Amino acid sequence: MKFDQVNKELFSFLNQSPNAFFAVKNMCDAFRQAGMTRLYEGAPWNLAPGRGYYVTRNDSSVIAFRIPKADYTGFQMMASHCDSPVFKIKTNAEITIDKQYVKLNVEKYGGLLCAPWFDRPLSAAGRVIVRTEDGIETRLVNVDRDLMIIPNLAIHMNRQVNDGYKFNAQVDMLPLFCEKGEESDAFMRLIAAEAGVSAEDILDTDLFLYNRMPAVSLGLNNEFIAGGRLDDLQCAFASLKGFLEAAPKDSVAVHCVFDNEEVGSGTKQGAGGTFLKDTLHRISRAMGRTEEEYLMSIASSFLVSADNAHAVHPNHPDKTDPTNRTYLNKGIVIKYSANQKYTTDAVSGAIMRTICRQANVPYQTFTNRSDLPGGSTLGNILQSQVALNTVDIGLPQLAMHSPYETAGAKDTAYLIEAARVLFSSSVEEAGNGSYKLKFQ
Repeated sequence: MKFDQVNKELFSFLNQSPNAFFAVKNMCDAFRQAGMTRLYEGAPWNLAPGRGYYVTRNDSSVIAFRIPKADYTGFQMMASHCDSPVFKIKTNAEITIDKQYVKLNVEKYGGLLCAPWFDRPLSAAGRVIVRTEDGIETRLVNVDRDLMIIPNLAIHMNRQVNDGYKFNAQVDMLPLFCEKGEESDAFMRLIAAEAGVSAEDILDTDLFLYNRMPAVSLGLNNEFIAGGRLDDLQCAFASLKGFLEAAPKDSVAVHCVFDNEEVGSGTKQGAGGTFLKDTLHRISRAMGRTEEEYLMSIASSFLVSADNAHAVHPNHPDKTDPTNRTYLNKGIVIKYSANQKYTTDAVSGAIMRTICRQANVPYQTFTNRSDLPGGSTLGNILQSQVALNTVDIGLPQLAMHSPYETAGAKDTAYLIEAARVLFSSSVEEAGNGSYKLKFQ
């Protein structure tokens, strides 16, 4: 496997995807370059076998699919998410201090680690909604330069900081933006200039801070990688690459990337919304299938929920389960949880292991320590909309929910190959807990 080339492409994707809006835009660019057709939820869908299509919701979630034939068996799907824990910039963001400094008012999005956000170059990116003659229009903006910083309080003013400190998001985490000038609303005037409009034409914004440090390889033999937003753009990127390289024959290949996983997925563009269900139904109807035939196809479908997993931490190995321990560069992580925070069961776990073996990539298993609760992810939320065999997997990483995370240099390539095999395969229900697996 060409690990170095894969990581070079991954780094480019990470660096060009400061938040969900840009991640979706970059994936849509890849679909368009691959000759796929863009669909819109508010327009009719005229689908044909042998073609590829993609559709977005809220400009921050995307589903792409390839239909091999009208009488397909089912859907082979991989779902990941494109949002990350971050700081969102509030409306009326500027706060002036002593008539000297201007800082920005922000709030936490998701369960982020606060400490790593200090003393590193930051900027702002997201979308603005501008007025037009006919209504409103969305424009993406990325202030592509080192713009802000959240300065630490010197240890001389907080001698106990290294003994434990509770960060206050409203006090400690506001970024320094500029010196106070003669004019007000400097931030919005900057954003308007980036959008190519006047500040008065901006009606509303969804803007976020992001870490400016580019992704890198590191370690004695470059065996590790580090960068922002590895959770979960590493899985989204691997799914994208596997999808584009796949050759589906009997089942529809479906690449799904959702927004708002870090805040519970309960939005129209999140896994808890109807985006996936609506899309699968529209594919089925466009292929002339009845509702019964749709349900039959769901029974012969398989979903891989791909969201990164915790590797054994070198300084805290005791935080990991005694017998299910995952490590960087040791392959895809299959996640298990008795309380179904992860949806993997014996059937879906066995199917995923078979896919990994067919792809000739390593895999490992993860469970939380029995005395440490874990988080949830996409799988169990998606099943409330589309009930089918689902496995939860991820790639091993350290420092999850930091603005700069660490992972293995080999694992992205492993998941690309497993995704390619998944999207090229089919799973057919044979009754009594039996399934026929067909690989191309």
